[in-house]
Amino acid sequence: MRVKVLFFGSLRDAMGRAAETLTLPDQADLHQLLEVVSRDKPSISALIPSLALSVNEEYARRDTKLKDGDEVALLPPVSGGVDRPPFATEEKDGPLKNVLGRHSELVTTKINTAGIANSMKRGEDGAVVVFEGIVRNNTRGRRTLYLDYDAYPQMAVKQMDMLVDEAFAKYQIDQAWIVHRVGRMEISETSVLIVVTSAHRGAAFDACRFLIDTLKKTVPIWKKEFFEDGAVWADGEPFPEKLVN
Repeated sequence: MRVKVLFFGSLRDAMGRAAETLTLPDQADLHQLLEVVSRDKPSISALIPSLALSVNEEYARRDTKLKDGDEVALLPPVSGGVDRPPFATEEKDGPLKNVLGRHSELVTTKINTAGIANSMKRGEDGAVVVFEGIVRNNTRGRRTLYLDYDAYPQMAVKQMDMLVDEAFAKYQIDQAWIVHRVGRMEISETSVLIVVTSAHRGAAFDACRFLIDTLKKTVPIWKKEFFEDGAVWADGEPFPEKLVN
């Protein structure tokens, strides 16, 4: 059988390619796929234990059986579907509609924080909590020139949708939005925006913290930092154990 394998972030650089098609025995599992990949590229063996794997855009255990035509992604720890049309993310888009509920998306344009937050305000809510991740000008003493974010787009949006649904299940909130930008970002630009509304501030604060903390561990988005003296992929937080076994 033949399966398509995708590589992201630092793994893509190590492999020297973004994707390849492998021929595997029928009923092969992800363990066997990893053996083939590391045999062809021994230098990545040290990365294998830290990887999460997905099959057809869903996280998968390493004993998952594969079938012909599957799409497998090898996912290094994240730093943090098809692109949806951005919802008025640029200032030039003008006044925003008050769209209620839950929303997540990836965008390639500047994020209009004030416009999105204002569009979510309604009379029933006593709190709007806004979190912005901002590109800073240094990392561990090295001057940062700019950042470049990479993502597995379809899976990233699915995972963000699941996070928003989980936030609604955990907390008494009325609305929750996640907007993450990909591509090149300059110093002081917003890379990720989370906005939560609720009748009471406690639930809004708790849900917002849950969303950003979990996003940084589970959503397949990677950050490359460009310095005056070179560039590196940012060290990601380890995946939760259930995602790498």
